[in-house]
Amino acid sequence: MIAYVHGTLLSKQEKSCVVLTPGGVGYELAISIKLAAALPAPGEKIELYVQTIVREDAIDLYGFPTQDERGAFAVLIGIDRLGPKTALTILSMYSPQELLTIAVTGDPSALERVSGIGKKSAQRIFLELKYRFEGKAAPAPLAGGAGAAAGIFLDSLAGLANLGYKDPEARAALAKVLENEPDLDVAGALRKALKFLAKQNS
Repeated sequence: MIAYVHGTLLSKQEKSCVVLTPGGVGYELAISIKLAAALPAPGEKIELYVQTIVREDAIDLYGFPTQDERGAFAVLIGIDRLGPKTALTILSMYSPQELLTIAVTGDPSALERVSGIGKKSAQRIFLELKYRFEGKAAPAPLAGGAGAAAGIFLDSLAGLANLGYKDPEARAALAKVLENEPDLDVAGALRKALKFLAKQNS
């Protein structure tokens, strides 16, 4: 089983990339949209942790920037009726830490924000995650807080993404803004975050 690759990024698309190893073998890996946005330019060095899934008609490789994310993917695909594509979509929106927060202290409605997941599926996935993470220490609160505050953070994050901001800088800006003014609504958080980002980039 392939568990790790390193080499040169040969090409990248929205949901996949090809890594050329020093031995001259190119591996195509399915990746999250979030990881695709964070990848360097083709020709740069890269290393990824890999989950190999063997099917009757194919061997599929899924790439992740950290062991924690690879582990979260393994947990997600272990949930009944949750396939690799949906697991990657979830990881495009939530980090492993955020998934743990949702499971331990959070709200199943947070999973409804993931494209393709409805209310019933969100409830089922949430219960499975809660069971699988049972006994784990409660992590730090999701940036912006749990429950309604987390919803404001995530909706604002989606708004910044739609405006073309990359996930890491958008998250950092919103975390700072909501730390200073935790009672902001989505519109207010977006306005403040945009001002913060404009200052940072000026």
